[in-house]
Amino acid sequence: MSDLTHLDSLFHGRLRAASGGLFWLGLALLALGIAAIVFPIVSTLVAALLVGWVLLIAGGFGLFGSFSIHGTGPFFGALLLALLSIFAGLFLLFNPLAGAVVLTLMLGIIFALQGASEIVFALEMRPHAAWVGMLLSGIASLAVAALIAAGWPGISAIALGVLLGVNFISTGLGYIFVSRTLRPLA
Repeated sequence: MSDLTHLDSLFHGRLRAASGGLFWLGLALLALGIAAIVFPIVSTLVAALLVGWVLLIAGGFGLFGSFSIHGTGPFFGALLLALLSIFAGLFLLFNPLAGAVVLTLMLGIIFALQGASEIVFALEMRPHAAWVGMLLSGIASLAVAALIAAGWPGISAIALGVLLGVNFISTGLGYIFVSRTLRPLA
């Protein structure tokens, strides 16, 4: 058995062993996607507020940690990054709809990266039937990224929530398809 065949069997064995977890992850993403489409403004606000809190908390830790850094340049670099994170977090917490424009652009970039990685993942799985489901999920993520790029910055808070929902649904279905196709042999 060649090294490539051995690595291939290790990858597929691990994937097969994790099929139950992939199924539940896919089901959770599917449910979140449906909720995001049904309540798009709420999902946009939740996303903006979540990112705001993450930036605020990360900035607070960064601010605290910057005082333990030795050297003027690194100290001021860490301090500046921490303060920018805090201000960005506060801006999103107090202006979530205004921050949705920036979040929409960031989400488009994330969808493009996710789509590319899902397509690579699908091509790695290609000998198995499940690769098609993951490939379709990757293509859907790239399509969402293209929609965001085409509509930005005029894309509304409603569209952001719908796009989040579509992405969650496509990714959830991809994981469910993979888990059902590669479930452990009895």
